[in-house]
Amino acid sequence: MADPSFDRPTTVWSVLQAFARRNKSLVIFATGLNLVLLTGIVIASIAASRMQREADRLRAALADPAPARVTRGVSEEAVTLVLDELHDAASKADGKRYFALFAPDAVFLGTDATERWPIGEFRRYAQARFDTGTGWTYMLVKDKRFISVSQDGSIAWFDELLQNAKYGVCRGTGVLRRVDGQWKIAQYNLTIPIPNELALEVVGMIRGRDPDGAPSR
Repeated sequence: MADPSFDRPTTVWSVLQAFARRNKSLVIFATGLNLVLLTGIVIASIAASRMQREADRLRAALADPAPARVTRGVSEEAVTLVLDELHDAASKADGKRYFALFAPDAVFLGTDATERWPIGEFRRYAQARFDTGTGWTYMLVKDKRFISVSQDGSIAWFDELLQNAKYGVCRGTGVLRRVDGQWKIAQYNLTIPIPNELALEVVGMIRGRDPDGAPSR
């Protein structure tokens, strides 16, 4: 008598075939469900791969010492606010607000050749004037401020054209650096641009004075 175990695979296959014939709709449903599940797995895998690539890109951007363009944009906006605050505080003779914008080792360069003011000296001079309620007003000429930020985001420099009732068009240039996470003015240089056609005349007037700016005797 043959061993029944030899017929077991054939018997199982026959049972499966018979089940499939009697339950075609169920088999079709199961096949469709498997396809849906497989499609979902493929889509999820693609999405996960894209997310991983994006995460890698962001990590690389954060590791790059050069800040992203948006970071530079934010820094430029912050520097703009500092400079706007500087001019507003000066016009309102608000010494406390004005000098809070400078770095501890800042230097202010005035229009005269003798005016190189370390911040301590400049504070004493300007605060005495502010205490009388008198400041100075320089209005930014529209679209005439230009700001650049270093690649590591720690230094910024600028130039701007300003309008003053007494001196006319002036130019401010300077440098800011981060101090405890805030932009502070490290140097501000105020000048009065000279039209080229007047340069020789002005130079001739200056040559009649000592190098330190005092009148000749």
